[in-house]
Amino acid sequence: MQRIVTGLFLLFMLLFSTSVCAADPLAAWQPKFDPSGAEYTYLLSTVAHPAIEGGTIGYRIRDRVWHESDGRLYVDFRPISQLGGEKDVLRKLKMGAVQGMLCSSVLAPNISPRLGIVNLPFLIDSFSTLEKFRQNEELFSEFGRDAETKGIMVADFTGYGSYGWATKTPVKNLEEAREQLFRIAQAPVNVDLYKAWKIQFTVMPWPDVPQALQTGVISGLDHTPIVCNITKKFNIAKSFTSIDYAQGLYIHLINKRWFNNLPEDLQQILSRAIKEESAKVRAATVRQQQEQISAAKANGIVFNDLPAEEKAKLVSLAEPVVQKWGEKIGLDYLHKVRTALKN
Repeated sequence: MQRIVTGLFLLFMLLFSTSVCAADPLAAWQPKFDPSGAEYTYLLSTVAHPAIEGGTIGYRIRDRVWHESDGRLYVDFRPISQLGGEKDVLRKLKMGAVQGMLCSSVLAPNISPRLGIVNLPFLIDSFSTLEKFRQNEELFSEFGRDAETKGIMVADFTGYGSYGWATKTPVKNLEEAREQLFRIAQAPVNVDLYKAWKIQFTVMPWPDVPQALQTGVISGLDHTPIVCNITKKFNIAKSFTSIDYAQGLYIHLINKRWFNNLPEDLQQILSRAIKEESAKVRAATVRQQQEQISAAKANGIVFNDLPAEEKAKLVSLAEPVVQKWGEKIGLDYLHKVRTALKN
């Protein structure tokens, strides 16, 4: 009897621990060191899930900085909106209550309109043009200059893939797209773009999307293959049309006052880690997009490429939006970016 009771107890503990681990999506990402002795803490927030390569960057930086700083600086990375929604975290970042943020590119223009240049349609529209933009130090420096005057440093960025349309029924041209009702991000550039395309849309918080898709409130969403597959949106939206009008980014923002108060050697360690690890993650994102597309296709998701003549229509209709936002971003800077990327 005692052996039976002991066996049942051990079985219960095994099942309990398994359920706890399964319930905690971040269990595998816990630090393999005790951060309690750190002199400085860098609280870094994001909405991203670490299953997305662009969302792993915080953990990569955490472990590297801990090692290189000999445990003096701890990067306390909080993914999956643990510190609140992006708008709330952005307010905390400005106040210094949060020191860093991987901010989605669709929200970033709330800090500085210039950060919205990465959202302009068909400008930075591929992994290669994104990397070309990042490696041009003059363009990247000017990209974050206005934000820095407001107390926010733009350290670097990672991404989550190329934007397109995930829909319940296949979309192969603009007219079929106009028969859909898309969920788009809460971003003014996107609102102007969908108005210019004359495509039906609704602005909706991301947590509301699954139910809206299931109940038919929306019939599609504007997002990337990586996000749609990892977050199971393809369980309902069985078709994806590649538009490639923009790259989704997580822009790494830092409270400037906090950073300036760090010892100089820690500033250098943190900056170097962010730059080098971000470059590695951007390369990993290219691979992940192909992997997620292949996995989705294996599960029956149909991928369509928009014909050249149909894409040309979208480009033409989007140009007034580019010009409108170019005035806010700075037409000189927009011209400089366009020229550099074409060359």
